[in-house]
Amino acid sequence: MSALFEKIILQENASFSIGIFQDNLDKSSWHYHDYYEISFITEGTGKRIVADSIEDFQPGDLVFIGRNLPHTWIVDKNQLTPNKRMLEMVFLQFPAEALSSELLLLPEFKNVANALNLSERGIRIIDETLNNVSEIMLQLPYLNNFERFLQFFKLMDSIGQSTNLIPLATKEYINKRFSSKNKRIQSIHEYLMNNYRESVDLKQIASLVSMAEGSLCRFFKMHVGITIFEYLNQIKIEFACNLLMDNNLSILDVAIDSGFNNLSHFNKQFKVNTGVTPKEYRLRFNELI
Repeated sequence: MSALFEKIILQENASFSIGIFQDNLDKSSWHYHDYYEISFITEGTGKRIVADSIEDFQPGDLVFIGRNLPHTWIVDKNQLTPNKRMLEMVFLQFPAEALSSELLLLPEFKNVANALNLSERGIRIIDETLNNVSEIMLQLPYLNNFERFLQFFKLMDSIGQSTNLIPLATKEYINKRFSSKNKRIQSIHEYLMNNYRESVDLKQIASLVSMAEGSLCRFFKMHVGITIFEYLNQIKIEFACNLLMDNNLSILDVAIDSGFNNLSHFNKQFKVNTGVTPKEYRLRFNELI
């Protein structure tokens, strides 16, 4: 494992995983996954992006992110922690199967079910709930399996009954985000989301979904209405729109962080997808705040 990046799993032989993520890299990755995640920042500052929300983060920042909700943390490159790391967070991750639908129907689990529903948009946890949840998260690795699971329920109940939760993604974003029941389209979408910064290999995608390259291209356009590479550019531009909200990033930085190799190509693709240049988009956003 690279010395620049470390993900330490403190507990994984259970219904959920808890660990520590440490990162010295000066770049971020726009990603999502099919499990719930609670992240507590212990070191580092920068910008947190969840779907179409962008906010500053600092030590003590606590968020609950639902399944398949794109997110990333962009660290402040000019400020290292005392340990010369750019970012450290304690995280708790669990799949939907950890809390069965039958369990969530029980009246005792009303708050837990509410917490899961709220996480669909991502939520920032503040005030007394932040203290309660972060304290439990820091204790979990040192408990036995049964006590650990009880404390996990207590943590989720605390989130679900809180009246001081701040939604992150807008309702408009949730209503229009990617959705497909076709497993091949889902696999392609996931591959593109996780590899948009790299050189996308059509041959590898075709192998991923067990199709010939020509058949893959026709299949994707028939179901989505655009080509795979047009769709890839949409993913990049969506991320770029979020980055442009941060005036501390140059437009060249935004282009590179969004997976474009040169500024002119980025400007062209951005205007094709949004109707304005990156500079015009930033100016319009600044006028709204």
